[in-house]
Amino acid sequence: MATYSEKLTASLKKLRQLQRGGKKVLQSNDLSRVHRDRLKGAGYLEKIIPKWLMSKSPEVAKGDTTPWYSCCWEFCKRYCDSRFAKSWHLSPEQSLLIHSGDMSIPYQIIIYAKKGQQNLLELPFDVKLIDLAFPKTHKITSKDIEEVNGVNVLNLPLALSIVQPAFFQNKPAEAEMILGTIEDASRILPPLLARGRTTAAGRLAGAFRHIGRESIADEICDTMKDAGHEIIEDNPFTGKQTIRTWTQAESPVVARIKTLWGKARPFVIKECANEPLAENDTNEYLASVDEAYTHDAYHSLSIEGYMVSDVLINRVAAGNWNPEDAPHDENEKNAMACRGYWECFTKVKDSVKDVLAGEQAGAVARRDHRSWYRALFSPHVKAGLLDGVVLAGYRNHPVFIKGSRHVPINEASVLDAMNALFDCLKNETSPFVAATLGHWLFGYIHPYTDGNGRMARFLMNLMLASGGYSWTTIEVGKRDDYMAALDAASVESDIKPFAQFISQCVFKDDS
Repeated sequence: MATYSEKLTASLKKLRQLQRGGKKVLQSNDLSRVHRDRLKGAGYLEKIIPKWLMSKSPEVAKGDTTPWYSCCWEFCKRYCDSRFAKSWHLSPEQSLLIHSGDMSIPYQIIIYAKKGQQNLLELPFDVKLIDLAFPKTHKITSKDIEEVNGVNVLNLPLALSIVQPAFFQNKPAEAEMILGTIEDASRILPPLLARGRTTAAGRLAGAFRHIGRESIADEICDTMKDAGHEIIEDNPFTGKQTIRTWTQAESPVVARIKTLWGKARPFVIKECANEPLAENDTNEYLASVDEAYTHDAYHSLSIEGYMVSDVLINRVAAGNWNPEDAPHDENEKNAMACRGYWECFTKVKDSVKDVLAGEQAGAVARRDHRSWYRALFSPHVKAGLLDGVVLAGYRNHPVFIKGSRHVPINEASVLDAMNALFDCLKNETSPFVAATLGHWLFGYIHPYTDGNGRMARFLMNLMLASGGYSWTTIEVGKRDDYMAALDAASVESDIKPFAQFISQCVFKDDS
């Protein structure tokens, strides 16, 4: 008779076959009841709704949102396909966000379908899926729907012609970035002309003029007039200032990073209380960095979930730890994290020294950040805990942030996004702004498989050093506020809580 272990192995093989291609969402009838119950009991499957399951690791704690957020869009696609075939799409607003590269999980997912019935489906962690019938005025056909990043959306020109004015007011950065990707009026005019959308034409003409694209605005107005339509130009954006900071030749992800920086900057400036720059003796400053190490390592590693102590941190830093000579160190992973932190901290300190000597902080960060990352994880590789391929560089697969609705930049766009971030850092005149936004956007992009939080905090401190601010530690006791503020910035486009949080940490330490 087969043992339980052998039976579970057989079930896992069935699950692995279904997971080919990275699939995480299953229908109940994809597996026999025996396999399904066995896998659920062992923690490898969890119910989404009746007849739908998601795969997960049994090590994931109850209440962890990560498995669900990592497969939410996959579920949306497969569930809606099963109900409506291909005749459905996300709302115009959500379609535009997907086009902009924003894959954050909203609490309310609205889809339009040919056979939509105003159903509300309750999903895990307060996410709701609402299906509505195609509005007759939209005259949607299958040619208007395309798949982007794994979900059905309206094509970009049509979504822009349908979306409500509130989108431009609630999501100005995303709206400006999307408009900036339109190379020529000929791309936006077809749905306006074919459907006689005079109000939308006037709104889009005003929007393009707002961001400085006068020629497109003029052509929309002139073409609609020549086609016999009277339009009234109306700027849907609130306020007079544009936050556009990119050129038309740049990719959408570059536009996104630079726009997010430009939009957030004024709010961060308001939280900066202690400029201009302070003069610091280099040796004294570096000595103060050394003094901060133990405190900083404990809190930074604890935020990431490592179980460390001051004794272990200092013993590893002093080179007095060896797994063969110290069998009482039960958790080699924690010790390797300490060793990696020490080696990375040493590299960052060298970068700080270069900045204090007059080198531009953004340029130093661009040059050195890869060596920081290698130092952070080389002890894990040398100890055989990780494969050496992790040191190769930026990730080439999707990642998800534990507990966050924010979905980081697509792996194919990471390099462009990081170059845009370093351009912003290089051009920034305020060290506090560079520290705050550099930290946030590093985590927003999430360029590495692991270590992004630690890297972001190191980057923050390099930027702070360029302004003479003391080394700043984010303490583990403030973790919940810290993560909530990061999520508000990344998901709700509200940088104020994070700017205030960093200000409290920096100026408290700097006083």
